[in-house]
Amino acid sequence: MIEHILTISYFGNTVSDYLICIGIIIAASLIIKVFRAVFLNKLDKSVKKSKSKVLEFISVNTDKFIIPLFYLAAIYTGLTYLNLPRYLRRDIDAASIVITTFFAVRFIILVINYSIRYFFQARSEGETTSLKGISTFISIIVWFIGSMFLLDNLGFKISTVIAGLGIGGIAVALAAQAVLGDFFSYFVIFFDRPFQIGDFIVVDDKMGVVERIGIKTTRLASLSGEEIIFPNSNLTNSRIHNFKRMESRRVVFRIGVTHQTPIENIREIPGVIKSIVEGFEDTRFDRSHFQSFGESSLDFETVYYVAGSNYNRYMDIQQSINLRLYEEFEKRDIKMAYPTRTLYLGKTDGASKEADK
Repeated sequence: MIEHILTISYFGNTVSDYLICIGIIIAASLIIKVFRAVFLNKLDKSVKKSKSKVLEFISVNTDKFIIPLFYLAAIYTGLTYLNLPRYLRRDIDAASIVITTFFAVRFIILVINYSIRYFFQARSEGETTSLKGISTFISIIVWFIGSMFLLDNLGFKISTVIAGLGIGGIAVALAAQAVLGDFFSYFVIFFDRPFQIGDFIVVDDKMGVVERIGIKTTRLASLSGEEIIFPNSNLTNSRIHNFKRMESRRVVFRIGVTHQTPIENIREIPGVIKSIVEGFEDTRFDRSHFQSFGESSLDFETVYYVAGSNYNRYMDIQQSINLRLYEEFEKRDIKMAYPTRTLYLGKTDGASKEADK
């Protein structure tokens, strides 16, 4: 009786064929479940112990992308055992290729983006720049390659499509040179890293904090509050002053005293300035000299260094130095100079003779 039932045929396959197909799928699914339980559970334990971001990435994405492909392979293997019509087998093959390509492309994009992010994080304390633009570009390229692979496997002739894209690409490149220039400048900024988000930079007469680095433009928040937008090609072709990476700030300031200042006080001034500058923890004194005779002052030039790039800290120190100098000069009765002009009035010879008459 059972043997008779097993030999009954439906749609070109016997009952035993269907049972074998189901058995293959169930057996393969059980093997996948065992693999998932053993491998991923051990991997999860390793992640908890080591707190490794790489192992966590492998664990999450294996469960998200690799395991579904294993189940797809199990179903496909079971169905290939059956004697199916040609059109149905063709549809199953096409569906398998589409699903496999979809999962493979997404997994490849994730791996590449994660590798780039991990690489740049390993080289510095954080991300050096916005990865949104490069991630978008990578996604477009991988999806394009995946689509060409899919169409080729589905039986489409892609050589004509690729040739047409090549000709169209040349035309687009010629028509959009400026856009492509900014686009490739983005990659120069991304890999060369002249600045990153949060850096304070000066470009020509513009300055501000980098807020966003896009594929075409980079945006700065200026000190006065407005947003400054630079095309990326302008930045790569300009001289950029990056103050965020400044380890110490060189400060040069000048003061002038009156010409009537006694020579003893003039000799004391560089020493007074030195003692004041050296009284701050974050400063390093370099020099102080009686520089020149000005039109209305005796000019002194001082150079010192402030550790770090904090502008407010530098201004606080300079303000304190100025106040201390003012106090010391008052104690010594040294007068600060300001622009003055002395006029000597006298009578000319002609005016004298006229007065005698």
